[in-house]
Amino acid sequence: MKLKQRVVLLAILLVIFIFTKVFLIDNLDTSAANREDQRAFHRMMAGLRVELVPKLDHTLQSPWEIAAQWVVPREVYPEETPELGAIMHAMATKKIIKADVGYKGTQLKALLILEGGQKVVFKPKRYNRDYVVEGEPYAGYDRHNAEVAAFHLDRILGFRRAPLVVGRFVNLRTEIKPVATEQLLSTFLTVGNNTCFYGKCYYCRETEPACADGDTMEGSVTLWLPDVWPLQKHRHPWGRTYREGKLARWEYDESYCDAVKKTSPYDSGPRLLDIIDTAVFDYLIGNADRHHYESFQDDEGASMLILLDNAKSFGNPSLDERSILAPLYQCCIIRVSTWNRLNYLKNGVLKSALKSAMAHDPIAPVLSEPHLDAAEQRLLSVLATVKQCTDQFGADTVLVEDRMPLAHL
Repeated sequence: MKLKQRVVLLAILLVIFIFTKVFLIDNLDTSAANREDQRAFHRMMAGLRVELVPKLDHTLQSPWEIAAQWVVPREVYPEETPELGAIMHAMATKKIIKADVGYKGTQLKALLILEGGQKVVFKPKRYNRDYVVEGEPYAGYDRHNAEVAAFHLDRILGFRRAPLVVGRFVNLRTEIKPVATEQLLSTFLTVGNNTCFYGKCYYCRETEPACADGDTMEGSVTLWLPDVWPLQKHRHPWGRTYREGKLARWEYDESYCDAVKKTSPYDSGPRLLDIIDTAVFDYLIGNADRHHYESFQDDEGASMLILLDNAKSFGNPSLDERSILAPLYQCCIIRVSTWNRLNYLKNGVLKSALKSAMAHDPIAPVLSEPHLDAAEQRLLSVLATVKQCTDQFGADTVLVEDRMPLAHL
């Protein structure tokens, strides 16, 4: 063989070797990542059931200190949370030392301070479990049980971006009124034999109070995030106009995602993928009301999108509001880890996981069977939407590898 032919042959063999090596390394990396996703899923399932226990073992810290130390830029709580039951028990039972009207917003809530100085947001029960909210997908009052269910779905999906929530019964006469501010106290009234209050908010009316069963009111309490992590509010790029006859740009422009990708903070960093994760989360719970969202301040787009205010969820199990998924089907990208987790939850696993996670909540059963079944069906729709994207653009384009180290202090 001539020298020139040998050189050409060696060059071809070298190219084949390089491509083979790169291909094998990529496959090994992907396989390792998938195996870690599967291990993470099994760890989540093993620790899913949370029993509310009063004692914290092996620490002198208060439950509030532990929960505050959990918070980092990309997680509200870590993957391993052996203290979660004790923290939620404290949220559900600690003495209320002050009660005030809720922070700014459109829906009724109260701001409580529990023994030890911890702030929580109390949302009262407005509907029975089997009540169906008719009308627009964002219609009706806040659903307190939806906050509880959404928190546990956040755990199941492995996002860990929702503040801790637990159900609680409070006695309005003996626990709230004696420690209520004058502003909150002035909104109390009696309807029949039931103690009620209407609070202060955009839609709060004396004619539409939330009423206890006698003096005992069911509700949810959401743990206030630590003050050292101030929040920044953002307009959601896929927010609705809430005006009849007026569409938002994303509702008629199928290339809208291309424009979003050119604007900060969606042009780099994890924020756009967080938006996609949130769309999946909101679609599963039926929340079409995320017009704004919060992140931590001065984060330059690196902070997580925090899953706050999930109470406009689980209103109508028969309503399948596909437009909630617009970020997913318009951008056609999703995290590999999210895709893997969704696949692990098929075939009834999601419903079973939700029931198990919420079984020990003080207000259990948290969701009715129709809502659990609806979440199952919506999961199939999410998977079908991703498949349509991969069929059109290819899995390499749609499934995005985005894993960030989450070191806790």
